[in-house]
Amino acid sequence: ERSARENRQGIDALNAENKAALEMWLKETGISLVQINGQRKYGGPPPGWTDPSPPSGCEVYIGKIPQDLYEDKLIPLFQSVGQLYEFRLMMTFSGHNRGFAYAKYANRRSAQAAITALNRYELQKDCYILVCRSTEKCELSVDGLPRTQDKEVVCSLLKTITQGVVSVMLYPSLEKNLKRLAVVKYESHRAAAMAKKALIEGPLELWGHQVEVDWLKSETKQKLKMTRLSLADLKLQFSDIHRNAQSICGNEVAQLNTFCFKKRLGIPAYVIQSCGIRLEGRELFDFQVSIPGFSIPFRGSMWVSAENLMNGQEEVKRSAAQQILIYLGE
Repeated sequence: ERSARENRQGIDALNAENKAALEMWLKETGISLVQINGQRKYGGPPPGWTDPSPPSGCEVYIGKIPQDLYEDKLIPLFQSVGQLYEFRLMMTFSGHNRGFAYAKYANRRSAQAAITALNRYELQKDCYILVCRSTEKCELSVDGLPRTQDKEVVCSLLKTITQGVVSVMLYPSLEKNLKRLAVVKYESHRAAAMAKKALIEGPLELWGHQVEVDWLKSETKQKLKMTRLSLADLKLQFSDIHRNAQSICGNEVAQLNTFCFKKRLGIPAYVIQSCGIRLEGRELFDFQVSIPGFSIPFRGSMWVSAENLMNGQEEVKRSAAQQILIYLGE
């Protein structure tokens, strides 16, 4: 116990020395660092910068940094291979760095030079840092939107309350029944980070619905991609059903069952429910078709016209089966 305490005291003393060295370096160079949200930042842009912000692909990730090293050692090292636009060191509440940082260069060539020259660079004895291309997050997920709002309306609202929106894609929510999830792409990581901050700190209700905002995770993106492929929300969002029961073949459900049986996919299970929304005599239904052979259910929604409301659930079931058959090439 005494040895551990002495070891901690030695580390704290070394850290105090390194912090003092950092303060001295800042005074000598006139460099200014700003601490924001758990990170300490230089530049973005640096003094005297007049050009536009660097494009994507100019940032590198730096890992395995000793926790008692600071910008006085790191910034000169990474400036030695090219002009830095921004340097961000992740910090703990106790004043240590968190072991990783990001360096953004003026151009992609300098970023590649940093990777080539500094990956596995021995920063201290037997301490080799990792330097690789940074994956700059530019996409947010906004989950819990009402299904009645279309893409143009959602995009217009988000452009009003955030800046730098490039595109908006809508999907059925993976977690919330009768809701939608928007994938919002921004022009840069900074724009996306500012938008995330604005949405989280502001009222998290859109059109009276509670929403959740987060970075778009890779696993969520893959699931949404599969969901979109599963008939792109079954392509029924834009197809109002004005046909009567006689105009539908009626064999679609049986055909889908037969197809799934032959392909050993399992028997489809349908969950159909009214959204409780009526407009001009039509009613909006939500559905989910689970086929055991597919990891993600087919989801969608559709309007049923007044004359078919008596058999509304059957209408939805038949049409969903029909669209799945089309998607499967049958």
